[in-house]
Amino acid sequence: MIKVLLVDDEYLALNLLENFIQKVPELEIIEKAKSPIKALEIINRQTVDLLFLDIQMPALSGLNLLKTLPYPPVTIFTTAYAEHALDAFDLNAVDYLLKPFAFERFLQAVNKAKEQIAWRSNQHEPSLPSALESKNKTFFTVKVDGKVVKIEYENILYIEGLKEYVRIVCHKGRFVTLESLKNLEEYLPKGEFIRVHKSFIVAKKKVSALEGNLLEIEGQKIPISRTKRDEVVKAIFY
Repeated sequence: MIKVLLVDDEYLALNLLENFIQKVPELEIIEKAKSPIKALEIINRQTVDLLFLDIQMPALSGLNLLKTLPYPPVTIFTTAYAEHALDAFDLNAVDYLLKPFAFERFLQAVNKAKEQIAWRSNQHEPSLPSALESKNKTFFTVKVDGKVVKIEYENILYIEGLKEYVRIVCHKGRFVTLESLKNLEEYLPKGEFIRVHKSFIVAKKKVSALEGNLLEIEGQKIPISRTKRDEVVKAIFY
């Protein structure tokens, strides 16, 4: 079971999350907190695998709460304010749910969180991507859960870096492997991919829309770094 902590100062928001979580058998709510101070106390005394965290709360924001944790749980932000998305991804949040959100969108975030939780719980050997060997090929390989997986460049939607590993998101499937985003960036075809944020590389042809500082790829929102926005927009849309 995945131990879940809900943190939100709004009763209706907590109630909605609780209803959604009850539909997912692997999730278990250990506690609910209406203040970040209470949440800190809970995190310090028991194991929390997954944290649903509101941003704008009294005394301490959700962003600042996460900054105080040396080893934070896997975190999904829930908020009514889109402008905090970049800050959330800078803190390595696994997803950012903009209120009001539907169960389908909630489930997408949970599935991403489950990937990261599973990775944390397993002792992975360092992956050995053959990017160095396949620089002039149409694919590279990575080790995923003991298997060598072939990743075709044309199938990649985006790559997300989360500290010591990466999530490669393709048309069919997501692959989590122990590797650095910087290393993969070096060997991806420069004309086809672009680094849009410290934690994201996207396939330029797969981007369908731009909304503020968020790119859209098959329904997923990808943040653009403020310092890279002009460069990214020019490279993708012009």
